[in-house]
Amino acid sequence: MKLMFTITLLALISWGGLQAQDEAFQQDSLLSTPEPVAVPIPTEKAMDYYNSGNVLWVVNTLWGILLPALFLFTGFSARIRNWAQNIGRKWFGDSLKSLMVGIVIGFLFLWLPYLALKKSPKRWWLYVGIGTVPFLFLTLLISPIWIDPLFNDYGPMKDKALEAKILSLAERAGIEGSRVFEVNKSVDTKQVNAYVTGFMGTKRIVIWDNTIATMNEKELLFVLGHEMGHYVLGHIWKLILFISLLILVTLYIANRTAAALINKFKQRFGFDQLSDIASLPLIILLVNLFGLILIDPIGNAFARGIEHESDIFGLEITQDNHNAATAFVKLQTENLSNPRPGLLYKLWRANHPVLGDRIDFCNEYKPWEKGEKLEYEAYFRK
Repeated sequence: MKLMFTITLLALISWGGLQAQDEAFQQDSLLSTPEPVAVPIPTEKAMDYYNSGNVLWVVNTLWGILLPALFLFTGFSARIRNWAQNIGRKWFGDSLKSLMVGIVIGFLFLWLPYLALKKSPKRWWLYVGIGTVPFLFLTLLISPIWIDPLFNDYGPMKDKALEAKILSLAERAGIEGSRVFEVNKSVDTKQVNAYVTGFMGTKRIVIWDNTIATMNEKELLFVLGHEMGHYVLGHIWKLILFISLLILVTLYIANRTAAALINKFKQRFGFDQLSDIASLPLIILLVNLFGLILIDPIGNAFARGIEHESDIFGLEITQDNHNAATAFVKLQTENLSNPRPGLLYKLWRANHPVLGDRIDFCNEYKPWEKGEKLEYEAYFRK
């Protein structure tokens, strides 16, 4: 599942000096208020990247629907099953030894659902859907701590003064006992990113070196504060539970639809029950199709909502609208983003608010200037 995915605030030094800092900030604000940050026009390269990405998304989506349909309606899936049964004893032992990791993953994603299908043909979708919750939680725990460091160096923060401000901001956000890691992602990509993850002894704040090189200190701390908002507000857990619910609904609809299709096309398919391994293209086809209809637009809308909440969290804890907006400008530039894509892009591809809207919001959201109550001030430690 695409969840992985990735996931920002301004520095406030320790609370002991915060009041004096706020007073100085207010005095400076009276002297000169920064102009609103304009949304830059995307470059030709950014628009080429945007348009080609849309084409690739359409091709990938159609491929994920048409290919399993081809395997299914030509009966090729059933012929592959028969071929594998005939020669399986010749190569299975060696494959088991040489492809252990792939077999374990295949077992988790394929054999367990088929086991559920055989044991409970009517309720397999329920058991598989429920089973995605602990699996996603386990993936969330393992991937950033033990898998991601296999591909990049997770070292200590080089700028110790900046690290101290980051940890101070984390304590202000209610995150204590965390470590800061600087990752050498510049060897792989020019994109920028940061996130907060883990719990207890594995709690960590992770910053890509691209982010440090691209943004100034205040912009970087806003980005980290945004990510701290995700952590403090429990967004990852909420997203996992919400997506798991969507998967459950998708599997239920796919199960009902599969039964009707098998009943009508069993001669062409070459199988008469969903628990047959030859039904895999049918399952892939239906999951991709209903995922396109349900999981993508609804899941993206939910994700955009929690991203907006983190934007609010970051703005309220930093009260630095200008640097928040310029941080998003740099995200647009470095990630070759279109700041104002069309409606279809928003619905099916945007799991974050579009950058033009985020920059506009940073320019406008200032409840502290009106003496209004902050939405997340209860989370801020004094």
